[in-house]
Amino acid sequence: YTKKNEFTWLTIIGIILAIGLKLFVLTGALKFFSLAVSFILVASISSYLFRTILVFILPKNLSREFKTAPLTAAFGLLVILIYFIAAVFAPLIAPFSESEIIAGSFALADDKMLLGADQLGRDLFSRLIYGTRNSVGLALSATLAAFIMGTVAGLIAVTQGGRIDQILGRISDVIMSIPSLIFALLVLSILGPSIAVIVLAVSIIYAPRVFRLTRAVAGSVVVMDFIEAAKLRGEKNSYLIFKEILPNSTAPLIAEFGLEFCFVFLLVAGLSFLGLGIQPPTADWGSMVRENATLISFGEIIPLIPAAAIALLTVSVNFVVDWMLYRSSGLKEQK
Repeated sequence: YTKKNEFTWLTIIGIILAIGLKLFVLTGALKFFSLAVSFILVASISSYLFRTILVFILPKNLSREFKTAPLTAAFGLLVILIYFIAAVFAPLIAPFSESEIIAGSFALADDKMLLGADQLGRDLFSRLIYGTRNSVGLALSATLAAFIMGTVAGLIAVTQGGRIDQILGRISDVIMSIPSLIFALLVLSILGPSIAVIVLAVSIIYAPRVFRLTRAVAGSVVVMDFIEAAKLRGEKNSYLIFKEILPNSTAPLIAEFGLEFCFVFLLVAGLSFLGLGIQPPTADWGSMVRENATLISFGEIIPLIPAAAIALLTVSVNFVVDWMLYRSSGLKEQK
């Protein structure tokens, strides 16, 4: 990824954009093409500038990492940063609260409402901002719970071995044999669609995946000579886990955390779309798509904006995870 190649691609995209702007006055597929090209150019330039800023402000050891990072990784980090700011400062960014009724049903966009109103007259832009906090926060909580459960179980299975390893492995196989959506719908139908139940159900679904990876990665570390030396010194399992195994297993586990977040985020959004996720009047992207789906019949793209927000975050996290895996494998090859 050289600067020369990046500037070449940006120049090509700029030429395509100029052609697209010529066609902007047209309708249909040509107008969509020009908008798509405009988005690609803006995303490319923003990613390049964001990476350049990071190279200047970060310490030397980190700046070297970001200097060679692809634009896709910079774009992913930029999107994640924007989502983080929107989630943390949602009350300051959103002009209205997430449940405040300020207009009529499906009111058009104006100076006060950037995206118009939903079926109850609530500001869609404000609900989209608050939905960042609610949707991403819930998915992140469920991912953390699943990761803690799976990592702890995997480390226990590796260090203890024997029947404990077999029992945990069989439990993992049973849970993974059940379709994720069916298991979540069953639990939510029995216990009710509350946030605690959603976190519990989703974490149980994805904990076995983390368990399998942790057991595989930690299993390859346990057979190393330095682990045997620590055992001969009489070190306890807690020392082996926190001082020897985990420090040598962080790279694949961090990458797995990003992938698990994407899966959890999509599942939570799907549950909300089905009406079993975050309940009204709390703003949630999945429920926003369901509530405003009738507008699609009239050619409106408003219901697609929350769906696009879901897809954008998922793609961005995958970009960052791919870069992290590439860097970790590259460092291993250099060594």
